[in-house]
Amino acid sequence: MSQTPVTGTTVPELMAELAALDDPGARAVNLRHGDDHGVNLGKLRAIAKRLKTQHELALDLWATGDTAARLLALLICRPKSFSRDELDAMLREARAPKVQDWLVNYVVKKSSHVEALREAWFVDADPVVASAGWALTSERVAKKPEGLDLPGLLDAIEAEMKGAPERLQWAMNSCLAQIGIAHPTLRSRAVDIGERLEVLKDYPTPPNCTSPFAPIWIAEIVRRQSERETSPI
Repeated sequence: MSQTPVTGTTVPELMAELAALDDPGARAVNLRHGDDHGVNLGKLRAIAKRLKTQHELALDLWATGDTAARLLALLICRPKSFSRDELDAMLREARAPKVQDWLVNYVVKKSSHVEALREAWFVDADPVVASAGWALTSERVAKKPEGLDLPGLLDAIEAEMKGAPERLQWAMNSCLAQIGIAHPTLRSRAVDIGERLEVLKDYPTPPNCTSPFAPIWIAEIVRRQSERETSPI
């Protein structure tokens, strides 16, 4: 593993810094969600802010395989520098949910390969990889739905979401909610699917947070949008 000097910082020095920030209590909480790190994300972002964009360093940090190091790598990399195959390989290596989430949202979405990856991942046999394809599809549903078969997506959700593995189920549920929120003509069907499947109906939701149960999620966001549209300037 190379030691890339960045304003006096090497990969081993960064690993030591991350190890010093690791909190056993936070690690225990994160492990319940599949994330094997205990570094406060605010402190991690502060390190990234100090380092700024350092693509070669990011590659070295990713190569360590350490979850906290990989999260830092995703904050300081140059997203457009990755090839399609590199991003595909990184997703398949990124088994920790937080690493996968940041990879998709902070890197893949800024890549010119995003649509090709969305299409490939969406039909992948690995449910973890497929969940990334569904996450990218949710983004298109909300922002650029042209060309998507929205009724077909609802058909797939209706048939597969109830029995899907957790991370894929969550991504499909998010897509269901986005269809209901962004597309009024399909809203009643989206709500009906959510009510019948009852996915995440009993998910513990903190006060002042919106439930991930699709019918409640859809209703709340639509209500907020309506209030914004009708409120006086």
